[in-house]
Amino acid sequence: MLKEYRTLLPYMRKYLWFYVAGLVALAVTSGGQLFIPQLIRIAIDAIAAGEFGLRRITLLMLQLCGLAAVIALGRFGWRYFIHGASRRIEVELRGDLFAHLLRLSPSYYARTRTGDLMARATNDLQAIRMASGMALVAAADGIFMTLAILVILFVQMPPTALITVLPLPLISILIVGLGRTISSRFKRVQEGFSRLSEHTQEAFTGIRVIKSFVKERYFLGRFGEANSEYQRRNLELVLIWGLFMPAVAFLSGLTLLILLRFGGVAVILRGFTPGEFVATLNYLEMLTWPMVGAGFTVNVIQRGAASLGRINQVLGEQPEILGPPDGLQQAPHSGIEVRALSFRYSEDSPHVLSDVSFRIEAGKSLGILGRTGSGKTTLVKTLPRLIDPPLETVLVGGAAVQRYELGALRELFGVVPQDGFLFSSTVRENLAFGVDDASDELLRYVAEVAAIDRDLELFPHGWDTVVGERGITLSGGQKQRIAIARALAKNPEILILDDSLSAVDTETEEHILTALLENRHGKTTVIVSHRVSTLQRADQIIVLDDGRITQSGTHRELAACDGFYREIFTIQQLEKQLRH
Repeated sequence: MLKEYRTLLPYMRKYLWFYVAGLVALAVTSGGQLFIPQLIRIAIDAIAAGEFGLRRITLLMLQLCGLAAVIALGRFGWRYFIHGASRRIEVELRGDLFAHLLRLSPSYYARTRTGDLMARATNDLQAIRMASGMALVAAADGIFMTLAILVILFVQMPPTALITVLPLPLISILIVGLGRTISSRFKRVQEGFSRLSEHTQEAFTGIRVIKSFVKERYFLGRFGEANSEYQRRNLELVLIWGLFMPAVAFLSGLTLLILLRFGGVAVILRGFTPGEFVATLNYLEMLTWPMVGAGFTVNVIQRGAASLGRINQVLGEQPEILGPPDGLQQAPHSGIEVRALSFRYSEDSPHVLSDVSFRIEAGKSLGILGRTGSGKTTLVKTLPRLIDPPLETVLVGGAAVQRYELGALRELFGVVPQDGFLFSSTVRENLAFGVDDASDELLRYVAEVAAIDRDLELFPHGWDTVVGERGITLSGGQKQRIAIARALAKNPEILILDDSLSAVDTETEEHILTALLENRHGKTTVIVSHRVSTLQRADQIIVLDDGRITQSGTHRELAACDGFYREIFTIQQLEKQLRH
């Protein structure tokens, strides 16, 4: 369990002085509380002796008020320093977790649910904050108060104290026995919360599909099942915790009964004074908190360990794609060469690409045509190392992509995927996403090239219209055109359009391609499409079939010879004639 907390050590070292100051303030608070029964003892003994005059009353009242002020100041101090440190650790750990997630390869997100990651970044980190804050307070205060009270009791009344504290070892046995059960059940609770978050996130993301298929009842049922399972797991944890706390309180209460029995006899026999009896009673009542606090500490530490285990699982993931520490920072030019590239996603899966070779000179354009599943998207993803090709099979600027510092390599590219992902912000912010301090002039220019400028007048707030999560308020063509404009604003050395005009009509497509290719002089462009009309402007075209290049040449050359390209060109020409 405790090995999971090694992750927190660097953060706790950073705020060591916060913890030191907080523990000092906590010691002042607890020490002040230990003096209160002594003042009560003095007052009761004075009353019993008939010596409780006005002067003595005033002096005791002033002492109590001063002690209360010290306790209040100490309590503020440990709350500020220890809780402040735990809050800061939570913020920094969440930031480091998010930064680590950004470094992980896309393949990690293909096998990990977003809702689970959100649960780890919220619910689990709250449990870690409690473990690095309140658990430390409860543990330190419990140890200090227990030792101090036991010393006072054994000094003042050794025989009675020995009998009184007999139930305390039973509490320790109970704590150790139930600790692991609490940890395992809390881990199941956190996993249940992750599944609940997954169902919620998936439903909200796919709300259009849910409504179009009228599947609200189905998803409500799925959510209800996950919600009920989460409730059941919480109840399993509460059952243990519900038995644990009353058991600790019962055993602590036994100490008071023992005191009443043996301490009462001692008072009658004048073994110790009424003031000492009341002070001892107060100390035993104070001793109840460390016992209950011990259970609370174990519970919080076990919860924190379970949550830290889930966070450590994510932090233990390593990026599958890394650049060398002394990698190239820039390419001498943006030419691309692919040499005998063969690729498959795992050892037991078939090859997606087989012996693919071609070359694009800097400033030229390449078109890629192929059936669905022929490897087009896989091929273009190898260029910026979104998936990692074999060594020396993909070269940019004359150097293998593995030789570049990863950020520097990807800085050369502008990639427009088919789905045209947009962020939940304004049109302006989406267009300027890849450029710091993008000017209005630049944004207007790329909007005109991507033919999105004509739609801006239809948006309720123009440039400042919020497009909704994933661009849910826009049509497929509008999302694609904004994504194209976003990539153009970056003005990359290499622009990849991965079937990103599929939702655009032919007239708009013609406008975009004409404006795009005319304004990218000296820049390399790769266009993936199912439409020959999109590809015919490219300087070179390759045809992929089952991961292999079956044809290569210009539009005129490919249209003149038999093959898949000519078949598609003929079919699309007939469709165009029929439409007119």
